[in-house]
Amino acid sequence: MTAQVMVGELDLRRLLGIVTGNRSDLPAEGLPLSLLADLTDLVRCDAVSFFTLDSGARATGFMQDVPAQDGGEDDDGPFWAHYWDSDPCCYPDRSGDLRSVTRISDFYSGRQWRSTGMYRDYLRPAGFEHELMMCLPAGPGPSGAPGRSIRLIFFRGPGPDFCERDRGLLTLLRPHLHEAYRAAELRRRGTPELTLRQRELLHLVAEGCTNAQVGRRLGVSEGTVRRHLENIYARLQVSSRTAAVLQAFPDRAAV
Repeated sequence: MTAQVMVGELDLRRLLGIVTGNRSDLPAEGLPLSLLADLTDLVRCDAVSFFTLDSGARATGFMQDVPAQDGGEDDDGPFWAHYWDSDPCCYPDRSGDLRSVTRISDFYSGRQWRSTGMYRDYLRPAGFEHELMMCLPAGPGPSGAPGRSIRLIFFRGPGPDFCERDRGLLTLLRPHLHEAYRAAELRRRGTPELTLRQRELLHLVAEGCTNAQVGRRLGVSEGTVRRHLENIYARLQVSSRTAAVLQAFPDRAAV
């Protein structure tokens, strides 16, 4: 599902502010709430949720909501009862596509959607009609089975659907949010953050490139690559390429 990205200069400036802002409110799990709040200003919505989902285990991990929920216990029974029958929900699992930003209207007409059990028993009671969803890889879950992802979902009530501009902004933002989540995980583990250049180099190492191949890809000498790796090892407190990759990219097998 490929969208034509059409965004204006103002949108791009706001997007840049979101991905480059210095966030001090690091939670125990997930992303800084200030970042999620900024996203609701970028993509108009009534609510946004950021959470892990393991469809194999029929469970969710951390859950962040903006605005925050009232603290009551959520009943996930209707959600899981209709999950595999709801094309927008199970699409990432059935297709393996974690890159596309999707809307409910990509799968159903309005009449079709309102006749589904997912809408009737789960979304409508919450007052929501439209969704815009972006996924990130989450690596293997406790169940050991595939089907684990991190999902960012924007919700709207009755009224206009999300537009291609909204989809385009999230498509542009997706890799930056992935990096923001990884950086948050590193901070929580007490692992020093790498520079963008170091991460770029380590991604090539993770792909199996030799120092010479990395140098050719980045336009630097093999000696420069070795010095970068030495700095990476020192920063991550490891002594090998494999250990550096596993430390920096614990979920790289799902990327």
